[in-house]
Amino acid sequence: MVKLLKKHGCNAVRIPVSNPSLSPLPDIMARRETEIYAFEVKNASYYAYFPKQQIDKLFRFLNELIPVDKEHKHAVVAAHLGKKWIFREISWNDWERDKLPDKVRILKRDRGNLTFEKAESTVI
Repeated sequence: MVKLLKKHGCNAVRIPVSNPSLSPLPDIMARRETEIYAFEVKNASYYAYFPKQQIDKLFRFLNELIPVDKEHKHAVVAAHLGKKWIFREISWNDWERDKLPDKVRILKRDRGNLTFEKAESTVI
């Protein structure tokens, strides 16, 4: 995924964590111009589940460690399903109001709500 993000104009790095941790670290962090992205990534065949705790860690990382306005910070779950990547950005409002779902599910037939193109900012 890091190579894919770089191909689309992002600076990106994988953050290796050896075991599940309570530290608020994303799997991948990326920057494109003034936008910062924290990704939780799953590799699966047909569907991927992202528990609330993992999504909360993305927001905690962005909130506690990235000193820019929240409109430039993006918490994203990413599922690699076969040869297809699906990206879903999670709402800051949901996190701030403690309304995150217990889990986010991405199915192979789903469409994401976030894309990356070189010209504009938004498709992979």
